[in-house]
Amino acid sequence: MTSIMTNASAMSALQTLRSINSDMESTQGRISSGYRVQSASDNSAYWSIATTMRSDNKALSTVSDALGLGAAKVDVAYTGMEAAIDVVSEIKAKLVAAREPGVDKTKIDKELTELKNQLVSISESAS
Repeated sequence: MTSIMTNASAMSALQTLRSINSDMESTQGRISSGYRVQSASDNSAYWSIATTMRSDNKALSTVSDALGLGAAKVDVAYTGMEAAIDVVSEIKAKLVAAREPGVDKTKIDKELTELKNQLVSISESAS
């Protein structure tokens, strides 16, 4: 009777099976992590570069988010400024109209008060 320890074909098949199993574990590790170089033991130079790049990518993502928030604030301020310019133009027109003879100045004063309140409201909502 032949033993597995003395059977050359069985020993060769066992060695091939162990090699395939080792390669399969390595491939499964790459698939599960999503990285070609999963740890420093795989390839320390590539792992170091990849780790630095992932860190830089996260930092740049944070900067991008901050820039987006800054742009949104500028948009709100710009919209507020446009609205304020429109109201100030109306105030200017009312003041010019108030200089005309025979105009109801009390009515214009009420309208100016409303326009001033609009300016206050615009400034509060834009900040």
